[in-house]
Amino acid sequence: MTEPPRPPGAGDGYPPDPNAGQGSPYEPPTAPLSGAPGAGGYPPPGGYPPPTGDQPPSGGYGPPGGYPPAGGGYPTGGAYGAPAGGYANSEDKTWTLVAHFGGAAGALISFGPLGFVAPLIAYLVRGQQSPAVRAQALAALNFQILWSIIAFVLLFVSWCLFFLPSIAVVVIQILFGIIAGMKANEGQAYRYPMSTSFIK
Repeated sequence: MTEPPRPPGAGDGYPPDPNAGQGSPYEPPTAPLSGAPGAGGYPPPGGYPPPTGDQPPSGGYGPPGGYPPAGGGYPTGGAYGAPAGGYANSEDKTWTLVAHFGGAAGALISFGPLGFVAPLIAYLVRGQQSPAVRAQALAALNFQILWSIIAFVLLFVSWCLFFLPSIAVVVIQILFGIIAGMKANEGQAYRYPMSTSFIK
């Protein structure tokens, strides 16, 4: 079988040389960049290619998305910026999380009756200083008081029923305490279901 004829200047080597047709064998291949000047070159040193005719005047575009211009320096409100939604500072956020997650932990440790202790501590320690902590701790406290009473009563009743009602109550306390803590961590107020207002 014979090889088909090659076009003129194709050379004898196979496979074809990828550097064929370029000025120097050591010159890197270049491809035209969008907006780059010239035919197939890299943009000029210093970053960006020179502007084309559709660019705004020397002021340039404003910041994207309506953000204020960069003022330089570090953000205010702590090392990582202000706490997420509705909290004046990170201490308020911490005490809110203590109220919610602490209620769930207290219910887990005591098997129900002591779920109200952590929200009560958060309410007494920080509730008078911060309206956000007061509201969140009060919601957690009212929920945990109701379910702590139910858990306490069911502990005595459930001796006869193999603790099944008590287990359900503790699961409710833990589940909704964790959900409320996760919402508080995101800066959202959480309204507990199946709750009442013992304390106003």
